[in-house]
Parts: sequence; C-alpha cells; structure tokens
Amino acid sequence: MLMIQWFAVLVNVFLSIKTPSVDQEPHLKNMRQLTFGGDNAEAYFSFNNEYLSFQSNNKKWGLECDQIFKYDLKNAGDSLYSPPLISTGDGRTTCSYFMPNSKDILYASTHKGGKSCPHVVPPRADKKYLWQIYSDYDIFIANSKGKVIKQLTQSPGYDAEATVSPKGDLIVFTSTRDGDLDLYTMKTDGSDVKRVTRALGYDGGAFFSPDGKQLVFRASRPKTPEEVKEYIDLLKEDLVAPTNMEIYVCNVDGSGIKQVTQLGKANWAPFFHPSGQKIIFSSNHHSQRGYDFQLYLINADGTGLERVTNESIFNAFPMFSFDGKKLVFSSNRNNGGTRDTNLFIADWVD
Repeated sequence: MLMIQWFAVLVNVFLSIKTPSVDQEPHLKNMRQLTFGGDNAEAYFSFNNEYLSFQSNNKKWGLECDQIFKYDLKNAGDSLYSPPLISTGDGRTTCSYFMPNSKDILYASTHKGGKSCPHVVPPRADKKYLWQIYSDYDIFIANSKGKVIKQLTQSPGYDAEATVSPKGDLIVFTSTRDGDLDLYTMKTDGSDVKRVTRALGYDGGAFFSPDGKQLVFRASRPKTPEEVKEYIDLLKEDLVAPTNMEIYVCNVDGSGIKQVTQLGKANWAPFFHPSGQKIIFSSNHHSQRGYDFQLYLINADGTGLERVTNESIFNAFPMFSFDGKKLVFSSNRNNGGTRDTNLFIADWVD
C-alpha cells in the first residue's frame, strides 16, 4: 500500500538532486520524466502498455489528498499534460491497477466513508513513523470516464492494495477482514474470495508473477513478545509501523512461501522481472540514516543482489511493462530542490 505521506516526510528530511548518469544506472536508458509536481506514485501499466494508472496529490490539480489518474503514454515527457481524473475526487485513494481490458481501473478509496480526506494521525512523541490502515478503504472499479461501475469489497475493515494477474483471472489484495493484515485473492468480479497468508504481520503490496502462478509481496514478521504486542496494539488503532519488512514469494494459494530478502530495515514495493526469475524492489538497507531508498534486483532464490538506481534518495514502486521493455518508477530526482516525487519511465536493459 502506498502512503504518500510516508515518503514525502522522508524526502523532506534530506534532498539530493543529481543528473542521472548512464554509468551509474546501466539498466535504465532513455529516461523521461512523466509528472512535474506533487507526490506521484504507484504508476502501473495497462495490459496493452499504452497507459499508466497512478495516484497523485498535486495541489496544482486542486487535490487535498491522493486521487487516481490515467496517463496516456503518448504524452510522455510533456510537462503541460494534465491526465484525467479516474477516482471520484472524494476521500483518499490508493493502489490503482488496470483491469485486463486496459480500459477499466480498480483502486481503493475511502469515499464511501466521507467526502473529506480522512484524518492523518499526528506525530508521536517517540517519532515512530506509522501508516494508517483506514477501515473505510474498499476496492472499486471505474471506467475510463471515471464512473464507478462496480464495488468489489464490502467487508468491514481495510481492503486495498489490489493488483491483477497477467492471466486476467484473479485479483490479489490486502485485508483486515480476519483480524490481521493478510493477502487474499478473488475473481475479477469480486467473487470466490480466498485467504492466502496466515502468519502474524503485515502482508501487502502483492503482485503476480508473469505466468500468474506466484505472488511476491512485502511482509513484517514481529517475533519477540514486545514486537508482537506493539503490532497488535497498533493494528487495533488501524495503524502499522512499516520500518521492518522483507520480500517474500509464495504460490497463489499461499503454499510454498519463502523469504527472499534478509537485509533488514524496509524492503518493499517488489515486482517480478519479466523472466519471472528475478525481483526488483525498493530498499533502504544500505542507508545509515534510513531515508535513502534505492531500487535493487535480486534472484527469486535470494541470491545475486544488484543495485539498480543511484540517483536521489527516494526510488520506489517499480513496474515492468507487460512486454518487458520499459520500467516505470517513482523518484525525487530532478525536482529542482522542491519536495516533489515524480514518475519516470525508462527503457530496461538486462
């Protein structure tokens, strides 16, 4: 799940602005900036690779908190382009993804709980950063005109972080419907909901493998009595601390679960490489201060860790196009000394 306010706070702590170098990022060629203001994230390709869905809080677009937009890649690099709004404009939204027809877009929204942006928890005395797991989040499908055509979830509690299988048959999402933050699958019409994960901890941000047989996701696993108590106590307040997460894979039914990374700190936003044999993800494990997030590539068996990005101090939410030729991601590079996080697209070079 994206909580844009998380990386906005982190970015504000320290800004590092450089011009991207071919030598520093050899996997990324012909990079173009797609957005030019605000916090923009979770950009995901349509199945036909012609569009992106993403969320933004760009105040120049009259936004108070995150809303969902559709980006026509014919306009890539046009700083004057204003992509159309897909969400209702009410409440807060997150985690959009195209449906198999490359026209309709699913996303999570709190708009059924109220038109205003939901309350943001104030900073804590212990300075611990927390994500808010809004219980009003449900998953909806809207058409290309922004009209909600179906509500997929209606259970009490948090339902969000939904993505669609490349096979076009299943959706994976995160829910608190059984008392913990676990992964579930459902058919694309919202039926046949099945629980995937059961271990205590936050399982989220899941994506399917290219063949649709596996899932990759981030997870926290509180172990000590103190960690377990803190996790449970925070969850009762619809909160979670996202600072200790590792990357996991499992089969779509939850079997064969395996921890891929053992790096420490926050490892998140994973996505399968087009080969299905590697995973790209964001991590701050290398950082002494905690707020430097870079993209890494790792084999699905946990070997062969390789750093992908070296520019700025925030790079996350990578997704490969369905043909494997492009990578889109969020970064605070090239922001002119502002606090903005923008979308970038590049040719991918193995």
